[in-house]
Amino acid sequence: MLLADIDIKKAIKNNSIVIKPLPNYDEALSSCSIDLRLGYEFEIFEHTRLPYFDPKRKFDQNKTFVKRFKLKENQPFILQPGEFALASTLEWIELPDNIAGRLEGRSSLGRLGIVVHSTASLIHPGMRGRIVLELGNHSRVPVALYPKMRVCSLSFEELTQNAEKPYYKQKNAKYINQKGVVSSLIEKDVEK
Repeated sequence: MLLADIDIKKAIKNNSIVIKPLPNYDEALSSCSIDLRLGYEFEIFEHTRLPYFDPKRKFDQNKTFVKRFKLKENQPFILQPGEFALASTLEWIELPDNIAGRLEGRSSLGRLGIVVHSTASLIHPGMRGRIVLELGNHSRVPVALYPKMRVCSLSFEELTQNAEKPYYKQKNAKYINQKGVVSSLIEKDVEK
């Protein structure tokens, strides 16, 4: 069951859902979700230097294949056609053990060809950190994205009961307490 706007405000007020800094309700709160804003940090792949990804081998992404940078106030990030970039929300999120989040792109950006998540739309109960966004431009035209602009919305679903192993208790919780853009840590997956 999705939480309605009244329930979202109540959960934030009693600190069962934490969002810092808190977005302006008049702009960001809809009937069943709250908009989140784009942070300042971005990461792109320098694809001309990358022969391929091998998920089973660790490599120093930050020094070899990835360019990471931080924008200044009002400085745009230009997402080129067909380009992929990682970014994160400006807001820090903490979810309780009985509420999951669903991340969705904003329709107004989607109509320009921008997607904000490739596959990772589920925010697990017990998540603590900034949400990393998987930005893509499916348009034929570059699009300027600015820090602090609303780029996605988060809705909340109540579980039937508290999760037995919320995200912060999982052994494979590779992205707990992420403070910004975190590259893929797929090499840490333990498959049997």
